[in-house]
Amino acid sequence: MTDGLTWKRMFGIGLVAVVLGMTPAGIALAIDDYKLGPDSEVKEGVPVGMVTKASFTSPEIYPGTVRDYWVYVPKQYDASKPACLMVFQDGGNYAKADGQFRVPVVFDNLIHKGEMPVTIGVFVNPGVVPPAAEGQKPRQNRSFEYDSLGDQYARFLISELLPVATKDLNVRKDPEGRAICGISSGGICAFTVAWERPEEFGKVVSHIGSFTNIRGGHVYPALIRKTERKPLRVFLQEGSNDLDNVHGNWPLANQEMAAALRFMKYDTTFEYGDGGHSGKHGGAILPETMRWLWRETK
Repeated sequence: MTDGLTWKRMFGIGLVAVVLGMTPAGIALAIDDYKLGPDSEVKEGVPVGMVTKASFTSPEIYPGTVRDYWVYVPKQYDASKPACLMVFQDGGNYAKADGQFRVPVVFDNLIHKGEMPVTIGVFVNPGVVPPAAEGQKPRQNRSFEYDSLGDQYARFLISELLPVATKDLNVRKDPEGRAICGISSGGICAFTVAWERPEEFGKVVSHIGSFTNIRGGHVYPALIRKTERKPLRVFLQEGSNDLDNVHGNWPLANQEMAAALRFMKYDTTFEYGDGGHSGKHGGAILPETMRWLWRETK
């Protein structure tokens, strides 16, 4: 995969727009126009995996929170052989067969072609605290779970949710066979889980990750540079038109992450495009991302 658009190329887009007298709306037509490719489309003759939905209430780590989760089991799954595992934060976005990412469809196609191993997907939504009384609104626990540093969410996944979600499935326990993914705050969450528990998850995908100061995540580039390299494979995707607000600048934060990972010689790649804060770019390149992530996995 490439490193996406360079700053020089982005400057060129702006220069052409000025010369041609394009309006801001006209410029917008030229960017963030990512399209899904053939590996994100349902194909005749490809075995279709099964997706089931369930609900989970955290007993201890996030007490009182309730969340939906989905489990994808590929048609090729053989209970006598441990399958790889991939966990997705903001799972409802990733589990949709007709959404921006279409993970079940991509998995069906790539597993069928032998371009990624047989992999079970667990798609987890952030927790919600139900309303205490009728007429009240539920309290969202997403930022606390996803943007916080430390091992709390990792412990939740490993000790509470995954044993329930995979209780009847034969999944690998080694980090080479386990990956974790997320978008925005879910992206930094995925990295935090692997950073805290590299013995559990050896592969990370972050789409437009919020490595900014929402809850201290801006410290990661410095931590990466000053910490002995961990056995992680890390994929980062970002767009030059992503957020810039009181918490920080998402494009700059992701470039800092990519630079720190390269400096420490991680197995990493950075796909930098011209998109905004959405899953369009990440969804368009998801098949190639999976090929890169799972390459040489035995």
